[in-house]
Amino acid sequence: MPLIKRFSWLTFAVILSVALVLGISRSSIVSTATNLTAGETSPLLASAFTAPDPSGEFVLPPLAYDYDALEPYIDEQTMMLHHDKHHASYVKNLNDAIADYPELQGKTVETLLQDLETIPEAIRTAVQNNGGGHANHTMFWETMTPDGQSVPSGASAQAIDTQFGDFATFQTAFNTAGKNQFGSGWAWLVINPAGELEITATANQDSPISAGSQPLLGNDVWEHAYYLNYQNKRGDYLDAWWNTVNWDVVNSRYEQAIRL
Repeated sequence: MPLIKRFSWLTFAVILSVALVLGISRSSIVSTATNLTAGETSPLLASAFTAPDPSGEFVLPPLAYDYDALEPYIDEQTMMLHHDKHHASYVKNLNDAIADYPELQGKTVETLLQDLETIPEAIRTAVQNNGGGHANHTMFWETMTPDGQSVPSGASAQAIDTQFGDFATFQTAFNTAGKNQFGSGWAWLVINPAGELEITATANQDSPISAGSQPLLGNDVWEHAYYLNYQNKRGDYLDAWWNTVNWDVVNSRYEQAIRL
């Protein structure tokens, strides 16, 4: 399957529906769609929250659930610090990085990350770190729900079984990627440039987008994501996190990807 390089109006309709439920203005989303269809490209199924607002600045996306909604798997204090402090800092730092580069303003995070070599060298690392942090965390929040499903369903479930044998094998391999990521980083399920499902890991806030892959599911293994509850027991966190996964969102991403 070729790398996704356009924004479809079908994707826009899905994003608009979700955004309206969360209280994001239709005008902001229409503005995003207009920018993308006018010539921007994105390798990732765009989120309503990774495009800048009409002022041209990126904004911290709201959570779709309360801070304590993911307990006992992720505690309230961790969610507050993770979202309101860590993610917020990535958004601020990204806005600061591109403030003096009008040619970059108005682009989605995905577009910025798609080809980092085109970003001015003076801010390239800042965009890689903070743009990645914004994109990664936006997907992270959207992929979790208080009503987590224990196993996937639909087309994504069939694709996982085909690629990895069964869900249990996939789950073990995903957890291993998270455990083996030295230091800070992420574990991912992606569609790679060859159009195949792949489990991978990235360091720090590096995004799979920059490697030409489309993230479908990601788990944050930075210590700030779990240390208050799990201390040094990253494996326990990885095991517990599956109880929060919103497989409906993952399946929707996968189905949209294979249609484009």
